[in-house]
Amino acid sequence: MSDKNSPNIRINKVYTRSGDAGKTRLVGGKERFKDDARVEAYGSVDELNAQIGLCRELIKETGDEKFHSLIKVLKIVQNELFNLGTQLAVVAGDDANNLPQLSSDATSKLETEIDNANEFLSELTSFVLPGGSAINAQFHIARNVCRRAERRTVTLSKIEKLDPVNLKYLNRLSDALFVWSRWITIVLHHEEHLWSPNR
Repeated sequence: MSDKNSPNIRINKVYTRSGDAGKTRLVGGKERFKDDARVEAYGSVDELNAQIGLCRELIKETGDEKFHSLIKVLKIVQNELFNLGTQLAVVAGDDANNLPQLSSDATSKLETEIDNANEFLSELTSFVLPGGSAINAQFHIARNVCRRAERRTVTLSKIEKLDPVNLKYLNRLSDALFVWSRWITIVLHHEEHLWSPNR
């Protein structure tokens, strides 16, 4: 087995036809239907990764130097999500410990990022309506996909053994995406829209 920090991955052929009957193979070779709880979980994490990739590209396009640190953090998050997805794609006991996984301090690092951004935010008096800019809306989309990935992972955790750190990370990442969406609004001098239930 290669070093888990440098997985030996070779992708030569995009289609194999092996999944045409609605099944796929997990890491380790076990076959599952594509709507299996485990496949739903890591599939949702993969979707989240793509949404965060769009978040990163949108803030890069602004050219604002204040986003330099967040751009780097989002790339770290994308790599961590691949690690998390790899763990979700392997059945407990099938060399999970020898595969890429979240670092022990991944969640605490997210908490630090949340606390740093939150220092610039005013107290909320209502729920936030996504919008005000395409970037803000995209961060909310990523947050919603993150919550779905979390729900799918909770479903999986009820029937198969999972490392609790994976659920904890997704929960904290959703919080981070919410805080970042608000912080970005301030940096770009956009208006924050709040829910008005009687309107």
